[in-house]
Order: sequence, then structure tokens, then C-alpha cells
Amino acid sequence: MEKLLDRFLRYVAVDTQSNEDSESQPSTAKQLNLLRMLCAELNAMGVEATLDEYGYVMGAIPSNVDKEVPALGFIAHVDTAPDASGADVKPQIIEGYDGGEIPLRGMPGLSLKPSEFPELLHFVGQTLITTDGTTLLGADDKAGVAEIMDAVQYIMAHPEFKHGPIKIGFTPDEEIGRGVVKFDVERFGADYAYTMDGGEIGELEFENFNAASAKIHIQGRNVHPGSAKGKMKNALHIGQEFCALLPVDQRPEYTEGYEGFFHLISFKGTVEEADFAYIIRDHDRAKFEAKKKLIADCADFINAKYGAGTVSLTVRDQYYNMREQVEPHYFIVEKAVKAMEMAGVPVKIQPIRGGTDGANLSFKGLPCPNIFAGGLNFHGKMEFVPLESMFAATKVILNIVTLFAE
Repeated sequence: MEKLLDRFLRYVAVDTQSNEDSESQPSTAKQLNLLRMLCAELNAMGVEATLDEYGYVMGAIPSNVDKEVPALGFIAHVDTAPDASGADVKPQIIEGYDGGEIPLRGMPGLSLKPSEFPELLHFVGQTLITTDGTTLLGADDKAGVAEIMDAVQYIMAHPEFKHGPIKIGFTPDEEIGRGVVKFDVERFGADYAYTMDGGEIGELEFENFNAASAKIHIQGRNVHPGSAKGKMKNALHIGQEFCALLPVDQRPEYTEGYEGFFHLISFKGTVEEADFAYIIRDHDRAKFEAKKKLIADCADFINAKYGAGTVSLTVRDQYYNMREQVEPHYFIVEKAVKAMEMAGVPVKIQPIRGGTDGANLSFKGLPCPNIFAGGLNFHGKMEFVPLESMFAATKVILNIVTLFAE
């Protein structure tokens, strides 16, 4: 049987970066390379699995107990974030981590430092998988993919392991908020599900941000600077002015816990025109709506000052807080807590400062809390994952299956 580490390294070698500017489903064809691989691997294990036209892999393992047991789904996404390259990933494997700095060999002078990332010290003595500093790692969410596949491998190799109906799902485009837009919950066939898409070991989440994206276009007017007085409209300066209208203390670097934010994720342009984009987040729905209104008010202010049509704003909701959909089925959270305790994992129930496919799935009628996949520092070159955390996540999956079967 393939080892969990080998499986994970094989998956991160496949470039699966999604693209928010694409209108296709999935947003990038290269995601299908890993999705086809996963579908074939499931079939090779004896799991009936398919890959549909939208890039969803769905697999099913029939129950082997003689009583009615809820059908459980386990879901992970294959795409990596557009924030950093996911091509030609070269992982570093640090065995018996000693608590010191970890040089990232692909970028001289760059290293993971406990002084900057104190969470590293939680994993002294363990095996860490890091990037080489030139790309992200892809543990978000290929760690989750590998953990689910490892659990499936165990179940299929051990017919004595008792379980109810199990459904496996792998999705594209989660990182751009479109992961389950066309996911057929009825065809998937699960009564309840869990996404394996959380961070550090022990994390368990059933509430997340309400989320929206905002794209802003500034139309300026370029005139030779020698005769620009009273005529030029510098789109770059107007864009900076727009950004300055939003509250500084509601940026990600100044917020935590349940505090929402406006996050400027891109800014490019010339004197003639500029484009920039924000993501808007808040756990509280009323505050979320207020944030969307504020950014619209900023656009109205700029248009009133510089003329109609100077700012074009497009705001699009991405997902909502799953708490209201999961709480009526809170026993599925309790099962996950028990499964972690059985695996010797300290449980940390907390809100997600982000989102998962589980949010949209919960609103589609499939209650879907989120369980740790084990990685940290997602979406960047400082990403890493402890191998022991991945082993624990696989154990948690198997424990949840056992608890429901009992």
C-alpha cells in the first residue's frame, strides 16, 4: 500500500492552480490532470468513481453493516490558490525537526523562522514538509486529498472494518469561491459530510466568513504632464484615494477571531486606467452587508468628485456562514469531536477565517463541518505541513466512520 507521504508528494507535483478570471468550469484545464488521476486511483482500489464534465470526482463505498447507517461524505479540493505559483513544486522534508530555522533552499536567504512563525515549535521532533521558497506547497488542500485517499485505501484493504455508506468527493476551484457551484448534492448521495480542509491539527470548524469579491475599475484621463493642470485624471492616484476611504483597522493584518476585513489583493494600472480588487469578509451577516454598502458608497463618492463613470464597481457574493445550516445537526460536530479525542488530538473548535466548500454545500442541503488537514501558512511560500498531523487526520476520518457505524 502506498504510504501517505509518498501519495502527498505525488499530488503536490501536479500543478492545479485555479484562475478567478476564467469563466470555464473548472477554471483551469490543468486541474483535471489530478482529478483524472484520483478517479483512476479510486477505481483501481475497487471504489466505483466517476469524473463529470464539471470536474467533480464522486466515489461510493457501499455499507458492510446490516443496519441503516447515514451515508457519510468526505470532501477535499484539488486546486491551489492563485496567490502564489503551484507549478514545479519542490518539497523539502525535514525529519526530526529541531526547533531551529529551516532554510528554503530555492531562495537563498529565505527561511522559516520560529521567531516569525512560533507555531513551528509545536512540532519539534516531527517530520515537516515545507516548500523550497519558490512556490507554495499545496497542502491546501492536497493534504486533505491525500488523507481521504489514505483512509479509503485502508477501508478497501480491510473488509473487516465496519462502515456505513461512504461517499468521496474531490472538487476544483474552491480557492476562487466556485468549488461546488455545480456540485450535484443529490447525486453525491451523502446525508452528512466533512471537508478535510482545515489548518493546524485539532481545528474543527462549523462557522465561516460571509464572503464577497469586489472588482474596481478607475477610468482616468491622460494628458501630457506639461499641460495637465485642470485636465489630467490620474487613475493611479484616484485608485489610491479610493483605497484610503476604507478603514485601515479593517485590514487582515489588524484583525482576528470574528473580526471581518477588506483585503486588497491586486492593484495595477496606468495614468489612463487602473484596476484593483478586494475580498470582503465578515462572520456577522449584518456587518457583511454593511461592508458591501461602504465600498459602494466609496465608489459613489469618487464618481461625485471626479465625474460619473470614473469608478466602475462589481461586487459578487461568494459564500455565506454555514453555522445556521450546521447547528440544527450539531451531533455531526460532536461525532467529529469524539473522533479526534479517540485519535488523541486536542480539539480546537473555532470560526474559519476563510471559507470551504462545506459552506456552500451546507446551503445546498448537505451539512458539512470542516476538519483539520494539518497544514499551516497556506497560500504562500512559507507553507508547511507536519506529517504526523496528516496521519492524525486519516485516523479521525476512520474514527468518524466507526462512530456512525456503531
